[in-house]
Amino acid sequence: MSNADILVGETIGTAILILFGVGVCAAVTLKHSKAHASGWIVIAFGWGFAVLAGAYTAAPLSGGHLNPAVTIGVAVDTGEWGEVWVYLLGQTIGAMLGAVLAYLVYFAQFQANVRNEDTADEPTPTLGIFSTVPEIRHPVANLVTEIIATVALVLPILAFGLTEGLGESGTLALIVALLVVGIGLSLGGPTGYAVNPARDLGPRIVHSLLPIPNKGTSDWGYAWVPVAGPLIGGALAGLVHNAAF
Repeated sequence: MSNADILVGETIGTAILILFGVGVCAAVTLKHSKAHASGWIVIAFGWGFAVLAGAYTAAPLSGGHLNPAVTIGVAVDTGEWGEVWVYLLGQTIGAMLGAVLAYLVYFAQFQANVRNEDTADEPTPTLGIFSTVPEIRHPVANLVTEIIATVALVLPILAFGLTEGLGESGTLALIVALLVVGIGLSLGGPTGYAVNPARDLGPRIVHSLLPIPNKGTSDWGYAWVPVAGPLIGGALAGLVHNAAF
């Protein structure tokens, strides 16, 4: 794979991932969406389908990492770092692009997200649509959650690569998508399971820049947790896989 292929594949694949992922969060969160208040299970499966679509799209060009934690895990496991920067660049650009596209899809709903003077309803907070927000703000606990959840993602992905036939059969991305659903359902409650630095940082930057009514803060004081946690978790997964498999 050339650097150009990797950049294009990761940009397009991550954009699709975030379009679907931010899209399902917007669908569930915004009051004027037909899917409003449909719940956490819908979000978990929406993100799983997001991984499925993005990974299958990017796989022929870049292998479909779509996640700096996966890229770092692979690099730590194999010792090959030369193309890491290309993966990370494509993932970050793609995450920002996908967030903008999701905003455009729900543009009318974002514009309608204002205080209703007749009912005294407050605008819906929008940061949680784009990025993760912890249910209980405890930086150390939040960081540990993200590290563990990312190890639970990246270590199986690395192990799946050793399972004969998964890649050839075309089912590897499907298995990873189901893994993401499982992580969301089992481990996503405390922090919203970023498990992907680009997934959180790219949309957070977009949230800070877009003219969203009543958008509130982009919470940069917390933004380091969903970046550092997954990067640490990805590196740990690479170390464990290299030592054990």
